[in-house]
Amino acid sequence: MPRLHVLAGAAALLAACVSAHAAPEFINGLTLDGDAVDASGGTAINDGRLGYFSDIYYDPQRKEWWALSDRGPGGGTLNYETRIHRFKLDVNRRTGEISNFQLLATRIFRRGGESLNGLAPAVGGPLGLAFDPEGVVVHPRTGHLLISDEYGPSLIEFNHHGRLVRRFETPANLLPRNAATGATNFAGDDGNTAGKRTNRGFEGLAISPDGRFVFAMLQSAMLDEGAGNGVLNRIVKFDARSGRALAQYAYRMDGSSQGRGISALVALNDHEFLVLERNNRGLGVDSTLAPPNKKVFRIDLTGATDVSAIDLDAAGAVFTTVTKQPAPWLDLATATTLVHPSLAGLGGVSPEKWEGLAIGPRLADGSYLVLAGTDNDYSATQNPSGLQFDVYFKAVAGVASRIACDIGTFNNCRTIADDGVASGAVPPNFDFSGYRLIPGVLHGYKASAADLAGYVRPRRSDGHGHDHGSDHDEDD
Repeated sequence: MPRLHVLAGAAALLAACVSAHAAPEFINGLTLDGDAVDASGGTAINDGRLGYFSDIYYDPQRKEWWALSDRGPGGGTLNYETRIHRFKLDVNRRTGEISNFQLLATRIFRRGGESLNGLAPAVGGPLGLAFDPEGVVVHPRTGHLLISDEYGPSLIEFNHHGRLVRRFETPANLLPRNAATGATNFAGDDGNTAGKRTNRGFEGLAISPDGRFVFAMLQSAMLDEGAGNGVLNRIVKFDARSGRALAQYAYRMDGSSQGRGISALVALNDHEFLVLERNNRGLGVDSTLAPPNKKVFRIDLTGATDVSAIDLDAAGAVFTTVTKQPAPWLDLATATTLVHPSLAGLGGVSPEKWEGLAIGPRLADGSYLVLAGTDNDYSATQNPSGLQFDVYFKAVAGVASRIACDIGTFNNCRTIADDGVASGAVPPNFDFSGYRLIPGVLHGYKASAADLAGYVRPRRSDGHGHDHGSDHDEDD
């Protein structure tokens, strides 16, 4: 391995010396029916089953919650119309308790008269309508939806109704390609030696409070910067007006995480963020049922090097990474949270895919609701031939078991081992009682002013930093 001259940054010492704060307080959680349908009019798994929380965003200007679904229940094999949902959530202004999740609307992403679909792009071909949405923010001035995509990686702007407005310009060094020939392959890693890994494009997305800048983050290290073993990831800063990248910053992921990667990026202001890191362990359709690692870290871009033209694992490379506070800001899988009465339906097991994170409305005492959500992959899986199966689980006292069955039934069921691999048929006289589809999960936390020090709420501006709104909280 080449020796890297990676500097911790001037602010790193300060971060290491930050006095410990009380982590945001877990209030309660919700488990949402894995068989619920969205508001698109569809009723079956491939046209209407509600896809939970690839990301969550709260728009304080319009007091709207948004929930993003990903490429659909076919894992990139189906012509699934990608979509986003607007929902309502009751929040107790005094305690922060969440309740009464209600879906209000579903928007299909469209370009002209065509819907963007979850089909993986053709080998070597243009992205076209292929779309795997993973991150969402709302522009505070226009109300437009900005969506990050894993396939490109892409950053795309839609209007409030899901109609495509424009595509941002993806930096060339992020494109999945053969570095020697320049040939791109967006469908898989075959032949690629550089750029983002398959299904590891823009996962996290954030916007500065004034809407001037958008920040997109790769899920993990690029092919030419460590790939599966890499610990250095990239955050790209875009100009929201021109759609062009202004800078890239190196972020060091937790080296102890199996299947390391990030799932969400949340702006505290124009230079400080929350980053959700997770491994691939916990309750999922084909995950490993092993101790999970689902942690949120606070970071600061101040003083970090623009690494747009730097190979992060090149011999002799010198750059300053973003400052990352060493202690997690929040742990989503603590033992006390897992056994909370509001989450009894999970049987003490942490979900695998914590992918949504948002700062919600301000509470009566000046603190804020922080909402975290999971992607349940539609509680479905498929075999190499594209045949789909529902995945059911049962968990008691922290021990889970899973089975995969024909869609909508308990027929032709197979067991799923702890390592996520489907094995043989369930034994004769198998007891199906207590098994249900994997739910979507929400956690509600109460974050104090100290927890969110420096936080600036999104506000309307003219795009040049001139604020045309009030700094007063609209929920007051």
